[in-house]
Amino acid sequence: MSEEARLRENICAMARSIFDRGLTAGASGNISARLSDGGLLVTPTGSSLGRLDPARLSHFDAGGRLVSGDPPTKEMSLHQAFYETRNEAGAVVHLHSTHSVALSVLPDTDPDNVLPPITPYSIMRLGKVKLLPYFSPGDPGMGDAVRSLAGKRSAVLLANHGPVVAGKDLEAAVYAMEEMEETARLVMLTRGHGPVLLTEGQVRDLVRKFGLEWEN
Repeated sequence: MSEEARLRENICAMARSIFDRGLTAGASGNISARLSDGGLLVTPTGSSLGRLDPARLSHFDAGGRLVSGDPPTKEMSLHQAFYETRNEAGAVVHLHSTHSVALSVLPDTDPDNVLPPITPYSIMRLGKVKLLPYFSPGDPGMGDAVRSLAGKRSAVLLANHGPVVAGKDLEAAVYAMEEMEETARLVMLTRGHGPVLLTEGQVRDLVRKFGLEWEN
């Protein structure tokens, strides 16, 4: 099986897993992954992550031209912005996952770091997650907002919309997105109960031990 064929199958399998576990619903959410030649495979607009056809994924060449497949997600500006500003990005996942969206609309959510250090794993997989303002779906301003971060964040949360996560490959991006939603769920479950969070010293130790992106 060729690299492209394998990646097409993996995108559809990962997307189906995300959908089956209720991390996104209906025709919401989108995924892209980079090929070794610099091209992209992208989930089509209006498609359910639970019912993707590998042969109909949008295929862009390294110059950003659509060369085959259905029209891509209208959130292409988000995906392109991560690839342009983070050279190591091999995949981008965007969902409308429930707990992350809920966290995005609460007035006391820290816009510079939306996830309190409730476990080490969100720190290890996501670093600091920036809250970006609301944009209308498909607004290219979302991509501009990501570009303004100059590649310093691997994950953002769009207010009233949902999370976007970049990873070194498809699996890393999906696992980081799952960690994002699970941590948001924990935050919502413990809100108002005075949870004991990791200390600044414990966070610094994680950052030092695992060489994490944090001080930005």
